Amino acid sequence: MRSKLILIVAIVLGLVTTVLFFNYMKRYDEISTANETLVQAVVAKKAIKRNETVSADALQLAQVPKKGLHPEAVKTIAEAQGKIANADIAPGEVLLSHHLQSKKEEALLVSRKVRDGYRAVSVGVNLVRSVSNLIEPEDEVDVIATPEKVTGQPVVSTLILEKARVLAIGRRMVEATEGTPYVEYATVTLEVKPADAVAIVNAQERGSISLTLYSRLVPPDAAAAPGAGAADAAKGAK
Repeated sequence: MRSKLILIVAIVLGLVTTVLFFNYMKRYDEISTANETLVQAVVAKKAIKRNETVSADALQLAQVPKKGLHPEAVKTIAEAQGKIANADIAPGEVLLSHHLQSKKEEALLVSRKVRDGYRAVSVGVNLVRSVSNLIEPEDEVDVIATPEKVTGQPVVSTLILEKARVLAIGRRMVEATEGTPYVEYATVTLEVKPADAVAIVNAQERGSISLTLYSRLVPPDAAAAPGAGAADAAKGAK
C-alpha cells in the first residue's frame, strides 16, 4: 500500500515538473523572440515569375529576424525595382541579390532583349554595308535592300525599314566600353516586327542588305517608333 502511494506521488510530481518546465520554456521563447533584433528586408508581395521585370508594386518591406538572415538579402526596394528575376519567387519570400539581374547582365541572352511583339533577325554585312563595323548594340539603323544586278538593267536600292533597333553585332550584345577588344563582325541582329523580318529575309535572298546609322544626338522621330516599318513611318509623317 505504501509503495503504491509513493508511486502515485512520484507520478504527480513528475507531471507537475513537466508542466512547470514547459511553461518556463514557453515563456523563455517568448522573451527571446521579443528581444530578438529585427531588420528590414524586401519580400515579394505577390508571385514573381522567372524572366519577369520586377516592379515596385510586387515588393514590400518586412521586419525579419537579423539572426539567420541571408547575407545577400535585398534591403531596399530600389535595389530590386526594374531588374529581372532569374528564378520564380514566391509571395512572402525574401529577395536575394542573386535572384536578380540587371538588364545589362540579362542582355547576354538576346531572347531577353527582344520586346513583346517583336522578333530578332540577323542580316549579313561586310565593312561597307555595316558603316565600317561602327554600328553598336542599341543603335538605330535603316535597312536598304539592293537586288542582284541584272545585265542591261539599272540597280535600284529600296529603303525597306526605318529606325530598327540593333540587338547585337556578331555575338556581342552590349555596347563596347573602354578596353573592349575590337572584333570584326559579319552579322547585325535587329529587333523588328514579324512582317518586317519576312521582308528582310526576302531581300537577303534576292540580293544584299546595307545599313545606315542614325545619330544618337538627334531625338528619335516620334512618328517612327524603333522597329517600325518604312510604310508605317511614311504614314506617320503625313
